[in-house]
Parts: sequence; C-alpha cells; structure tokens
Amino acid sequence: MNSKELAEIEKLIEKEMEKTANTVAEYREMTKPISPDEAIGRITRMDAINNKSVAEAALRSAVLKLNRLKDVFGKLQHSDFGICRKCGEQIPIQRILLVPQVPFCVHCAQ
Repeated sequence: MNSKELAEIEKLIEKEMEKTANTVAEYREMTKPISPDEAIGRITRMDAINNKSVAEAALRSAVLKLNRLKDVFGKLQHSDFGICRKCGEQIPIQRILLVPQVPFCVHCAQ
C-alpha cells in the first residue's frame, strides 16, 4: 500500500470516527432514563421504554464500531495494516475504503 492510499484511508477513518462519535453522543442522549414524573400515558411510556431498548442496542453497536476505528487508526503505520488476519493476503484497497475497520478480506469474512 502506498503513502497516497494510506493518507486517503487516514482521512476516511478520521471522518468516520468523528461521525460515529457524534452518533454515540446522540444515542447516549436517547438512552437516558425515562423519568416516572413525566406525565405521559401508559402506552406512550411503554413505547418510550421500547425505543430506549432499541437505542441502547444501537449505542452498543456504535461504540464497538468507534473502538474498532480507533484501533485501526492506531495501526495505520504498522507493516501488517491491510493484511487479512485469517489468510495473510492483502485486503483490497476498495474494501478498506468501504469498511476501514474490517480485519478480514471478503473471502475470509464469509
């Protein structure tokens, strides 16, 4: 992988980390406890609790993605960056640009 491709990947990962961090912040806001003092109906409260559960699952997923992006960002300069962890072959640059946090080539990911 040449330096131009690495610079492009670095910019992409920085942009994706910023976007994901914003998403995490939004989900954290959505998962705050629902106060029993709020005067909302029983059905509305049940709906809010259900939405909170969905948001909590999305939060866990976004935090995992952010952690993986940070991990990949720290490994950009290592010689094994872009190498599939399973087969040891080079991961195609298009795959890395599409999903930078992926540790496997398409074949091994299946």
